[in-house]
Amino acid sequence: MHAVFDLHCDTADRLAWQTLPRAYKEATGLAFYGPGDELDPHGCRSLASNRCHISLDAIGDMPWAQCFACFIPDELSPEQALGFYQHIQADIDRQLDECAGRIRPAADGRDIPGILADGCPALVRTIENARFFALDPHLVDEARGRGVLMASLSWNAAGPLASGHDTDEGLTQAGRAALARMARVGMAIDVSHLNDRCFADVAASTDAPLVASHSNSRAVCGHPRNLTDAQFDLIRERGGLVGLNFCRDFLRADGAPDFDDISRHIDRWLERDGEDVVALGSDFDGCDTPACIATAADMPTFQKLLDARFGEPITAKLCGDNALRFFSNL
Repeated sequence: MHAVFDLHCDTADRLAWQTLPRAYKEATGLAFYGPGDELDPHGCRSLASNRCHISLDAIGDMPWAQCFACFIPDELSPEQALGFYQHIQADIDRQLDECAGRIRPAADGRDIPGILADGCPALVRTIENARFFALDPHLVDEARGRGVLMASLSWNAAGPLASGHDTDEGLTQAGRAALARMARVGMAIDVSHLNDRCFADVAASTDAPLVASHSNSRAVCGHPRNLTDAQFDLIRERGGLVGLNFCRDFLRADGAPDFDDISRHIDRWLERDGEDVVALGSDFDGCDTPACIATAADMPTFQKLLDARFGEPITAKLCGDNALRFFSNL
């Protein structure tokens, strides 16, 4: 059994959906936090046990560090996004209180190995689409002080900081200011969802290591959400990470991947000297997943498949060791 460090999930939003103020739901029009949750309002409320991809029951006794992203929808203004973020963080605090003794938050990347050594899962706070940073760069400092260790600047659309793969707009001045502040306070820069122009802008604006928390190989599956070989190489050269995304549509063009399809992405990265770059970025609770890794409960079996295909040393690096090293040195 290998330690797990998963760079991305959307579980925090799903767990908070029932308590989210109506104004946010109306602003976004999004129901994908948990289809059917309104019919079973308690089915996705507890991190301990739920119908989500991730729960403490599903993790079991595996050594597991999990990045819980606060996903902020594109439809929210920076002002609304700040309130949304605060609501999700308050719900994470509630989950930690209710699950005291079963999971612990990591205020710093250096805390994570010790938490795992104590036999407890580690909760890592991250932000997906940190558009409220545009209000004031000092909000980066506040988020870091609350334990946020990584953030991305966009989701799919054009935003006040950067733009996603649905557009071709570049990094904004507010985005450049946020990047500088993130590098200064030790918050990892997540480049997943950036369009190619924005990726290049970010790379030119900072020499900090970059993380693609949940992205696959575009050479294997041509979806624009995936990384080009050149982008992967740049992340490798910077000493960053790339998290393997379990989203079916990013693994195989017809959306019907099996373990061999997952392996092709790993193979591509290993061919590009990515042994110390590869990581997990499941996107649990934000996508439809393959049968071989449908939920966190499937991880032990999935690791056995990886061991057989790539060997235990590579599997250990992919599943957790690379990410543990990176965040311990953040």
